[in-house]
Amino acid sequence: MTRPAPHADPLFWGHGPRIFEMFLEPTCPFSVRAFGKMDALLDQAGPDRITVRLRMQSQPWHMFSPVVVRCVLAASMLDGGRESAKAVLAAVAAHREEFEFEKHCKGPNMDATPNQIIARIEDYAGLKLAEAFEFPELEAAIKWHAKYARQNGIHVSPTFMIDGLVQPDIGSGDPVESWVEKLLG
Repeated sequence: MTRPAPHADPLFWGHGPRIFEMFLEPTCPFSVRAFGKMDALLDQAGPDRITVRLRMQSQPWHMFSPVVVRCVLAASMLDGGRESAKAVLAAVAAHREEFEFEKHCKGPNMDATPNQIIARIEDYAGLKLAEAFEFPELEAAIKWHAKYARQNGIHVSPTFMIDGLVQPDIGSGDPVESWVEKLLG
């Protein structure tokens, strides 16, 4: 019996009409700060009033960014779907320094391999990602995130959009209440 083709579970939380998109790079300290506010945002704004959509925005100066982003999207193809992806994001956020380089170019990770990075994420997230990391269907999901960001002029992380419009005045350092005000006025 052949396995059904896996698909990436969309990274959406909430079901409200206002759409808040967060373009995040999982090892970026500012993206980590923004990701850490997602649940509070949903609680304060109400999941029936907003939908939060996470978009992966790989950044080349975060040298393991493509590997970590691929792990996030691979996790979305496992049982648990988006919640598995969220667990990977939370695990990387909690141990961000272990997935980054000193000054983006040196330090202990210079000797790390992609397989070692995958194993670290598996250990911290409690998920088996190596097989999903190799799913051929994963490439389409990765390319979709990149193309979607490019078509919207997204260059850095985090970047935020409300209802399809980039919001340059929203930042990861803003209090959640400020985000709620922007979303619901």
